[in-house]
Amino acid sequence: MTNSEVAAKLREFGIQPSQPRVAIYAYLDKLRNHPTADTIYAALAPEYPSLSRTTVYNTLKLFRSCGAAQGVIIEDGEMRFDADISKHAHFKCTECGEVHDLFFDPAQFLPSVPPDFYISEIHVNYRGVCPDCCKKLQKKSS
Repeated sequence: MTNSEVAAKLREFGIQPSQPRVAIYAYLDKLRNHPTADTIYAALAPEYPSLSRTTVYNTLKLFRSCGAAQGVIIEDGEMRFDADISKHAHFKCTECGEVHDLFFDPAQFLPSVPPDFYISEIHVNYRGVCPDCCKKLQKKSS
């Protein structure tokens, strides 16, 4: 996605594009690796020396509040971010730490909801070992 396409996408969510916002969203959209705010800062700071950690955190908070990105918490204290706002689940590999998308409708896990309850979000997360790490573990045990 070009910077002008990213800017247009941000406007669709009611977000005024700025250089830091465009850079942060472009990073999220391109890599799809569910980074933490600190990972985003470390990746972008060399290219954008005036970028602050606070700007990254505030921008991600804005993206979440406007629906442009979602926060993903798979483990306590570890907020990751995802530009893919479609309905999907997440899988974290316990060996390499990578987070992968699993595409299906998490609403299928919707419990029987009592009257007067409203569910605004559903998060489905899995932990296990990814295929690459499974292969590595099999080679080690051979």
